[in-house]
Amino acid sequence: MNDIELAAKKYVDALDNATVLEPNAHLTTNNAYAIVASIRRMRMLRGEKPIGRKIGFTNTMIWQDYGISEPIWGYMFDTTVEQAVSVSSIDVSHLLEPRIEPEICFGLSGAANPDMDDEALIGRIAWVAHGFEIVQSLYPDWKLGVADAIAAAGMHGHFLLGEPHQITPQNSQDWLRRLTDFELTLACDGKTIDHGVGSNVLGGPLSALRHLAGLLAHDPDNPGLAAGEIVTTGSLTGAFPVSSGQVWCTELNGVPLEGLSIRIE
Repeated sequence: MNDIELAAKKYVDALDNATVLEPNAHLTTNNAYAIVASIRRMRMLRGEKPIGRKIGFTNTMIWQDYGISEPIWGYMFDTTVEQAVSVSSIDVSHLLEPRIEPEICFGLSGAANPDMDDEALIGRIAWVAHGFEIVQSLYPDWKLGVADAIAAAGMHGHFLLGEPHQITPQNSQDWLRRLTDFELTLACDGKTIDHGVGSNVLGGPLSALRHLAGLLAHDPDNPGLAAGEIVTTGSLTGAFPVSSGQVWCTELNGVPLEGLSIRIE
């Protein structure tokens, strides 16, 4: 194994075994994404299928909380994504310091590139949905650098996907208007925890998608976005610690997406 592959194995082992790691001050962003590519290959060799990407740290209002100053991304797999039901539950006992994030997710009907305007981008989206991502930190107390977050699978733990709503030529303009200025309320055990708006994620979910396409356009190790991929665009609110027994719910206004309810096991 070369150095990148050895590092990738370390992160895969840590994710599999919930092992705490120390941040690496010498890790560069480019090397971190090379590690991400190697992790993808390792997980595919053992039967996991990459089905999309998660974008992290798109909400600039929480950058100061984490000492982060730019978005990141990571892969999602068929083993880490599931469809929501009326009331879903999720076991987080295998995750380290898990936190919950309410997000907007796209299903791509075609390749996306950073030169596209909003109308062109939405033409490459088959459907839009609301979802919950459970993120985790391999690093104690969420103290980490950008490259550390990338190499640790983008901090991805699990994604719960809500009901997809189809985007068509007839409704795409309506979605363009709604995706930026809709509102979301996040509650835990019946108590409101935070509010968010679509523009929190780099100005809107479509802008977050465009940013990811731009990162991938300059990535020599990872492929660009393709038809069939799922892309979740980052937290509309803060990211909040979860614990067993809690019930987290969302309510959305200004966009025709259903809220979700999830019980933490």
